[in-house]
Amino acid sequence: MLRLSKLTDYGTAILSFMARNPEQSYSAAEVAQTVGVGVSTASKILKMVARKDLVQSIRGTHGGYRLARAPDEISLAEVVEAMEGPIGITECGRRAGLCAREDGCRVRGNWQRLGLAIRRTLDGVSLADMARPEMDPEAVDGNRSRHRAP
Repeated sequence: MLRLSKLTDYGTAILSFMARNPEQSYSAAEVAQTVGVGVSTASKILKMVARKDLVQSIRGTHGGYRLARAPDEISLAEVVEAMEGPIGITECGRRAGLCAREDGCRVRGNWQRLGLAIRRTLDGVSLADMARPEMDPEAVDGNRSRHRAP
């Protein structure tokens, strides 16, 4: 079974919440309360996505965090990669040199191809899409990439 971590799920929920009003800045406590996670979890997630330039940290009295770009310019693939690292089904699909058998492996290329298809699908879904109450599954076009895959 392919599965994202709870932290990535929470990160997606936090950024999707922020995408509903992208000009507003939010404190970690406000985000935590709205999304239903602990403040320390929200803080950790916001720092992770800030390091990947998905949100900006704003200092001062009215500080907090806000999206670094428009919600339709941030793909779900970017969010997943910020939280999980490179997208891949298997370790060798994520990065070369992690398996002693990869030079002679007859299925590695197929796993990489599948990982790329998943990445392209995630790339075709934006935070703006995720912020909508219910997304139409047929609206996702895995062949139409908003951002270039690595």
